This record gives sequence, structure tokens and C-alpha cells, in this order.
Amino acid sequence: MTEPRWSVVIPAFNEAARLPRYLDEVVSYLVTRGEPWEVIVVDDGSTDGTPEVVRAVGTRCPRVRLLRREPNAGKGAAVRAGMMAARGAWRLFTDADGATPIAELKRLEAAVAAGADVAIGSRAMAAAGVVVRARRHRVVAGRVFSRLAESLGLAGIQDSQCGFKAFSAAAAADLFPRLATTGFGFDVELLLRARARGWRVVEVAVNWEDQPASKVGVFTDGPRMLWQMLAARWRVAREERRR
Repeated sequence: MTEPRWSVVIPAFNEAARLPRYLDEVVSYLVTRGEPWEVIVVDDGSTDGTPEVVRAVGTRCPRVRLLRREPNAGKGAAVRAGMMAARGAWRLFTDADGATPIAELKRLEAAVAAGADVAIGSRAMAAAGVVVRARRHRVVAGRVFSRLAESLGLAGIQDSQCGFKAFSAAAAADLFPRLATTGFGFDVELLLRARARGWRVVEVAVNWEDQPASKVGVFTDGPRMLWQMLAARWRVAREERRR
């Protein structure tokens, strides 16, 4: 099989209800681009029909493959596994709920064409033609989280947590093997490492719409994510001092 230009990695945990629509959307979009591609769905120990959903799509479209992990280890661990298995010249990870339409890839693609090594989707930036629909408490929580992330070393990045991020093959190969955060706070570690190791990170406004049945709870996961951020900041600083 020809080496893909883009690899799209989708972490999934019990997403049998939401994944089919988005997976079809992703495949349809990539087919229209007229270039080699692959989709890797990383099933993170699901107990529903998520694997069967992916296998059904893979049967009719061999460029879609399932990477099964057991037991459930967390979103960071799933994304790490998928990005390390990817073969594309450029590698995107995106959330299974489809909050960011896959067509927004073109916005990140413009950033990488202009020289970015890492292009991250943002729900906080304003741009023509971009609409973000989110519940009020998530907007507030996102702003608080971003301020904390800025204070830990991500100054200038308005939205570290949007689940729509693209990496060059070289940046992915450098960053993901080093990723130690297994939970939802993994984005902060990734971006801290990208900056510490000299990769050019560009933030890009993207369309985004809050989806029902979110896997992230502001009050249940927030404290855990804060701890993960602090641990990542300490870990990255310690490792970079040793270089």
C-alpha cells in the first residue's frame, strides 16, 4: 500500500453510538482528496460495540484499521498508540464524537504548508467563517484551564485541549514516544515537549460544536487533569535539563 500523506487517528472508548457517523464523515472526506490516506481507530478497552463498528467499515474500506487495546488506559495512552502506529507524512488526531468536522483539516493543512511542525485546533481564537458552539460552563472551564496551562509554560496558546491536532511525521516520532500522561491532560505534556524540543507550534481557529454524552466531566476530571498538568511540567523540565 502506498505510504499515506495523512494519517487520521481516532481514540475511542465506548463510542458505538457516536463513532459511525463521524467515521463515515472522515472516510468520505479523505476519499475526495485524491491522495493516499489511512484511518486508525484506537479502541481503548471498550465494552460496547465499538470494535465491531470499526471492523465493519474496515471490511469495505481497508484503509480503515482497528488498533485494539485492553484494558482501558486513558485517552493519552490511546492517542500515543495510534500516532506511533501511523505512517503518514502528516498525522492528525481527532475526537470520536466529531465535535470538530474533519473538513477543518484544511485549516491545519494551511498552517503546516506555511511551516508549522505542529498545528493545533483552537476553540478560543476568532476567525472569519468559524463558529464555536459550547455550553457556558465548558467555556468558563476551558478558559480557566488555558490560563493554568499558560502559567505552566504554554504562554500564547489559547486552547491547549481541543482534540484536533496535526503533527509532521518527524515531530510525531519525536514527541509521542516520550509522552507519559495517559489521561485527558496529555495535550499539555505534548505541547510542553514540542516547545522544549524546538518544534514550531501554530494555533488555528476551527469550527467546533459541543456534543452530547461527553467523556470529560468538568468537575470529575478537572482535578485529575490539573494534577496531570503539574506532573507533566515537572517531568518535561527535568528531562530537558538532562539533555
